[in-house]
Parts: sequence; C-alpha cells; structure tokens
Amino acid sequence: MSSIQVRPATLRDAKAIAEIHVAAWQDAYKDLLPASALDGMSVQKRQAFWREAIDYAEPQVLVAHLDNQIMGFAGFDRSRDKGSPATTGEIWALYAAPQHWDKGVGLALWDAARDGLQEEGCTKVTLWTYLRNERALRFFELAGFKREQGSIKTTEVGGVRLEELRLQRSLV
Repeated sequence: MSSIQVRPATLRDAKAIAEIHVAAWQDAYKDLLPASALDGMSVQKRQAFWREAIDYAEPQVLVAHLDNQIMGFAGFDRSRDKGSPATTGEIWALYAAPQHWDKGVGLALWDAARDGLQEEGCTKVTLWTYLRNERALRFFELAGFKREQGSIKTTEVGGVRLEELRLQRSLV
C-alpha cells in the first residue's frame, strides 16, 4: 500500500501547486468570499508566484504526493510579523486539493514543515487564518495550535472584509 510522501517542491511543481491553491480557495472560501472574487483567481498568476517562491526558497515550499500525483503543498519560513524573534517560524500556506481533504495530506505537510522549522532553529510557529474558516481552525487546533488572544485583524479580500486570527504553538 502506498503512503503520502513529502518532498521539497521543484519548479516543475509550480503549476500543480497553483491549481491546488486556486481549487482549495474556491472550495474552502465559497461561503466567505463572493463568487466573482473566487472565479477570478488565476492559476497563471499563482503559478508565477509559486515559481518565484520555489526559485528563491522564500518561503520554503513542500509538496505532498502519492504515486507522483501532487495532492497538496505547504510554504513555511521565518515569521513575517513585525517584531517577531528570529526563532519564530510561520506557516505561510498549507493547502490540499479538495478531493484529498481528510486523507492525511495536511498532517503529512504539517509534520514536514514542523521538522523544517525546527531544523532552522525555530522554537515557535505561527500562522494566520480567517476566523470563519472552521475547517482550518479545527485542523490546526488538533495539531496543537492555540488562538492568540488579541491578534485579530481585518483584511479586505474580493471586496469583503474578513477577520484573520493568528494561531501559535511551541516547537520545543
């Protein structure tokens, strides 16, 4: 029986990553964002973004695959939050293709990203997610993340104002 493998992304993975990114957003955020904003997402623009990220290793990008079919991806690096210590890492993105939700893809990616952050000397990790993104909140809370009180900020996406919440957990 095959199991999910995780490896560093290559430039050849950028299109699959972009397709997963768009599909996951369109499914996960369909009740949060207007259809016009989700329908307007461009695989081509996401592919360009992820090609650059992979090329410059900022963030570090991993892909989860089964029998060479990419099922999800994660991006992680040092925290982008102003004033964060150098020992604080951040999950910049973690998405599985909707058809692979609830199959262990996210957990495999989280485990690999956690290991990568620890190898980089991080002792804490944070991430931002939409307050109304129940699926992500449930996943990360099961992975040991806690909601950081007082961290809520409002952002505008597709003409809609959404509250984001920072989650954090120790890596030691």
